[in-house]
Amino acid sequence: MTSSNPAILVDADACPVKDEVVRVAERFGLVVTFVSNGGLRPSRDPMIRNVVVPKGADAADDWIVENTRPNDIVVTADIPLAARAVTLAAHVLGPTGKPFTSENIGMAVAMRDLKQHLRETGESKGYNAGFTREDRSRFLGALDLVARRAVAAAR
Repeated sequence: MTSSNPAILVDADACPVKDEVVRVAERFGLVVTFVSNGGLRPSRDPMIRNVVVPKGADAADDWIVENTRPNDIVVTADIPLAARAVTLAAHVLGPTGKPFTSENIGMAVAMRDLKQHLRETGESKGYNAGFTREDRSRFLGALDLVARRAVAAAR
């Protein structure tokens, strides 16, 4: 592996697709870094890193942003983190396989802010849809495609 290869950085707190990330990373020989406030299972695989950040608002997000290079892959459901990673020219995927790009991140941020406002005013209960097998499958396909593109771009 060369230093120009993309890395995969995962906002690991409550991430439902860690195993899928590892599977795709192994196929492409990419280093994975799981970033969390704690509770990560150690791995003996030298291609898997666990970073535990201090508890605190946005500590994991800040670590990911500080360590993301252009063409890296960031996996997160956190819209503000996705927006920050997009500005770094990273490939950004949500755990349902939804890509966040410079073309759609503005709308994603606006929808997040609207939903937060509706929850705060009591207009919405704020329930999130459950994570499905279809979401997992869609993520796996999307990550495979993004990894192919990132590896090709690194050559």
